[in-house]
Amino acid sequence: MGGSLSDPEKWAEEHGDYLFRCALLRVRDQEVAEDLVQETLLAALQARERFSGISSERSWMIGILKHKIIDRFRKDIREHPAEDPERMTEIPEDDETFDKDGHWKLDQTAPMDWPDHPGAVLERKQFWESLRRCLSKLPPNMAQVFTLRELDELESDAICTMLHISSSNLWVLLHRARKQLRQCLEVNFFGNREAH
Repeated sequence: MGGSLSDPEKWAEEHGDYLFRCALLRVRDQEVAEDLVQETLLAALQARERFSGISSERSWMIGILKHKIIDRFRKDIREHPAEDPERMTEIPEDDETFDKDGHWKLDQTAPMDWPDHPGAVLERKQFWESLRRCLSKLPPNMAQVFTLRELDELESDAICTMLHISSSNLWVLLHRARKQLRQCLEVNFFGNREAH
């Protein structure tokens, strides 16, 4: 027996903006994000009898949205394969940002301390907007890998299978995405190191 849901006619009003922000952060295209929200609401309507009530209504819809986003990524990969995946298989030798184990070096290249408790920062709308803008500056394949791994918390093997890339290619893309996002966020959200 399913859990109770609110009136489906109110879903767009109650959850639409939140779902849209989540989708936009991941796909970086307003029109695609709007389509994904519509697909999510339609799928929720069709599956409402199977709602168990274990999670909240919004969490349930976010789960549906994540599946829709993954389906979209798969479709994009099929239609537009990444440029030569073998081109990005190694981290450059001259990269001084991380140690040999992939951890931040504790020197001038390390990220500066964030001014607030990380949980409080993440809740800020401005942070998410800055992250979305910074993600939009990344190459699409790099942004997809970062989004799937860090925001959607998919396992590395699943991402490699989905995007048809090797694990070494995945780690190089993640490394480059993290580095570029760190630099972008330090400039556009936290301010530069010298200002602190």
